[in-house]
Amino acid sequence: MTETAAAGAKAGEEASDGLLRARATHLEMLAPPTVRVPMPSGPGMAVLRAREMPLAFYRYLYEQVGKASHWEKHRDLDDAALSAIIHAPGADIRVLYVEGSPAGFFELDLARLPGEAQIRYFGLTPDFQGRGLARFFLSEAVFAAFAHTPSRLLIQTCTLDSPRALQLYQRIGFSPYAWSEEKVRPWL
Repeated sequence: MTETAAAGAKAGEEASDGLLRARATHLEMLAPPTVRVPMPSGPGMAVLRAREMPLAFYRYLYEQVGKASHWEKHRDLDDAALSAIIHAPGADIRVLYVEGSPAGFFELDLARLPGEAQIRYFGLTPDFQGRGLARFFLSEAVFAAFAHTPSRLLIQTCTLDSPRALQLYQRIGFSPYAWSEEKVRPWL
């Protein structure tokens, strides 16, 4: 979307073509934080790397975490295309479990190492939001990415995401470097 087309449009407002308008903030981190956020005490938690994740489980997590924010890049991919992305050598997917239930996931794109790594997706399922898990889980994503020693770690959020996402990313050490306007097909 051009700046002119986006002028005056509210983020999340439906455009005449049925698409949602969103303002994306692109953020970067050039070095890992000095302190890792500790795992919250309480219920049994684990962060496990999912190697060769079954496509149905990935689709389940993607919908549970991304539906409210209208994630779309992996939404309609056929099995072969999705498998090529999430099973690629440069993909690293980790799942947060709380008391045995999947509570969220993050997906790293490590294909552009050593220059860049990207947290392609990050989030919690609705049942586990608001429990103080996001800061810890984002810290896990950041340290997992920096274990591969990229020069720069990227993440993106938009106005369709949680209103607290941008604050969380900045609080953990990311800095905005660019903005863009997008049109997103709503998740019905």
